Amino acid sequence: MPLMLLGYLSGSWLGALIVCRLAGVRDPRQEGSGNPGFSNVLRLHGRRLALATLLLDTVKGMPVLWLALVLGMPPWAQGVVGLAVLLGHSYPLWSRFRGGKAVASAFGVMVVLTPWVALCCALLWILLAWRVGTAAVASLASAGLAPLASIWLAPDYVGVVLAFTALVLVRHLLNIRRLQKGDEPSLR
Repeated sequence: MPLMLLGYLSGSWLGALIVCRLAGVRDPRQEGSGNPGFSNVLRLHGRRLALATLLLDTVKGMPVLWLALVLGMPPWAQGVVGLAVLLGHSYPLWSRFRGGKAVASAFGVMVVLTPWVALCCALLWILLAWRVGTAAVASLASAGLAPLASIWLAPDYVGVVLAFTALVLVRHLLNIRRLQKGDEPSLR
């Protein structure tokens, strides 16, 4: 239970808000897509701030997950801690539950728990973001790949990765509707 709370608290620290405040630019929740994440910060404020956001959102949950590993928690319990990180990022209490889509945070959690699955998903995300130019397509495809890759590369974590994927998909429902209408913003 304490590690779950610690996971939620670490996840709720939104990298985009910190980066944008330090840079003296507007809160990304007030502009563009309204999402405090990499894609919106990229469109609004450029690569430098977007990469800083991506880095912070990726690494913020890692210390608590390393602690779960050191304590010898079973994979399902490590997954619950990781899910707490993602829930903190998606629904942070002090930001009135207005958080991000959990893609970068899920990547960071998977780097610790299932590094080879994380690598496969990252490569697919980069390829699709480059070729299609839409973060939502890249994120949804990568989330879909994660459970399939975990069957082969991290079978003890399949259930955990399925839970992460479900959360990312739920957080992208609006993006899915915009993709269907052809209104999803491009990364370019």
